[in-house]
Amino acid sequence: MNFNSIIDHTLLKPQATSSDIKTLIQEAKTYNFGAICIAPVWVRLAKKELEKTNIKIVTVIGFPLGNQISAIKQKEAALAIAHGADEIDMVMNIGKFKEKDFQFIINEINQIKKEIGDKILKVIIETALLSPSEIANATKVISSTNADFIKTSTGFSYRGATFQDLEIINENKSEKLAIKAAGGISNFSDMEAFYKLGATRFGTSKSVSIINGLKDKKNEY
Repeated sequence: MNFNSIIDHTLLKPQATSSDIKTLIQEAKTYNFGAICIAPVWVRLAKKELEKTNIKIVTVIGFPLGNQISAIKQKEAALAIAHGADEIDMVMNIGKFKEKDFQFIINEINQIKKEIGDKILKVIIETALLSPSEIANATKVISSTNADFIKTSTGFSYRGATFQDLEIINENKSEKLAIKAAGGISNFSDMEAFYKLGATRFGTSKSVSIINGLKDKKNEY
């Protein structure tokens, strides 16, 4: 398995500068990562820097809390695509989900998907803030929408993805819904374990050290 191709090489720190983004992009080129994941303000820069490459641009919407007005999230997504984004990772409205306003969640996701057309939409449910039963229910709700992926975490809560999260999601998702694991993934062993549990995309800021660790592991044999 070529894990490089399913890594979204990520930099979402609020203090990131254009120089930092250019470094991220150069790393993505060097290591042949499938995508970079950046804040919307940097999408135009990334589009220019990634000309004549196959590296996708992923950006985040309603990030990191998810509680923005739906119309603002829709507009943010539409502008991100107009600026050159290939994929959108949006944060679910966690408060609305917790009060069981599932129709609100479904409508918001489907409206954002409508805005971006055939571009890939991933929905972040922030598993750290949900109980196991809520993770199961969130997975079922996301499965009933037009989203392409369910994503575990923003990386901004008190924890990221866990193996239990992936097990619950995999048990409750529809066949068409893919999984992106993100948050706290810092070594190849964990990435491989998440892959075996059903994740087919990964969001991490530790991409380079993970792949270098994999190379070191191969050199041991």
